Amino acid sequence: MSDLTFEIQSHPAPRSAEERAALMVNPGFGKVFTDHMVTARYTAARGWHDARVEARAPLQLDPAAAVLHYAQEIFEGLKAYRTVDGGAALFRPEANALRFRRSAERMAMAPLPEDAFVEAMRQLVSIDRAWIPDTPDGSLYLRPFMIASETFLGVKPSSEYLFVTIASAVGSYFKDPTGTVTVWVSEHYTRAAPGGTGAAKCGGNYAASLAAQAEAASHGCEQVVFLDAAERRYVEELGGMNVFFVFDDGTLVTPPLSDSILPGITRDSVLTLAREAGLNVKETPYTIDAWRADVKAGRLTEAFACGTAAVITPIGRVRGREDDFTIGDAVAGPVAQRLRALLVDIQRGKSNDAHGWFQKVF
Repeated sequence: MSDLTFEIQSHPAPRSAEERAALMVNPGFGKVFTDHMVTARYTAARGWHDARVEARAPLQLDPAAAVLHYAQEIFEGLKAYRTVDGGAALFRPEANALRFRRSAERMAMAPLPEDAFVEAMRQLVSIDRAWIPDTPDGSLYLRPFMIASETFLGVKPSSEYLFVTIASAVGSYFKDPTGTVTVWVSEHYTRAAPGGTGAAKCGGNYAASLAAQAEAASHGCEQVVFLDAAERRYVEELGGMNVFFVFDDGTLVTPPLSDSILPGITRDSVLTLAREAGLNVKETPYTIDAWRADVKAGRLTEAFACGTAAVITPIGRVRGREDDFTIGDAVAGPVAQRLRALLVDIQRGKSNDAHGWFQKVF
């Protein structure tokens, strides 16, 4: 357990209720930020210290800060939800804390104690509770991140780190949360390779996906599908989400975790809920050739992506330089809809949570 305590320094001039309401009419995703942030610092001599909740403000970094040159950086994403009784709850924050620690270890960074991570989330949600939307698809998106802050030019792990958490009032990730998305199969770009950082949630993975995402957008697609780096055959994940396939015999398939696939917390939750719903769940490799053939034969009835930001998003159409096929009628299928409803009801405290995922903040 950590002995890190958070000093509370309330914003001296937070935005008024009127200003806040105007910003939250149509917040989009990741554009409307709350009044406060959480910070903590690490040095090799003192460990983690100076933890506080304070007014959100720009960071001051030396131009030689290690993160700017060697990309020692990790982040997380999780949400706080407005509950039916007017309170707020987090969904599986300890799972994010564990993944944050593992990402830090992979990037040779100082791990933040997991209980301190969870407490940082609770503190920020509590002080910025007024920013949590009460709309059906609204939530408070929390973005914890850690950067190497030591001032030096030399290829070695930093000895100083800055941990920060900011929050953003958000609506749906995609414009139509009830619709489907079209995805582009990337043949040239890969997201990660065996032995790389694909299983860590670090900014470099996302930077590496941007050219492929731009290519997808240029072909009218909302997301990109990445294949494995070795053979360019096996489906791994979307640009920022894990992927599932639903078959006509009640089987649900998702690629197995590896060091090139991010271990999604929504992915893990979907696997648990699907098994409880009676689906035959398999974590097994799946090729783009099989995807194409199974759709043509009618064996594959649904495909969907999942992640914290988008929850569960059905895939209606698959495009690529040699592909253009539609899954079913390109509408949200019953399995994706059912799993999404089960998941969202737990997140918002509307149903029984047998797993301890729902954690009340206030």
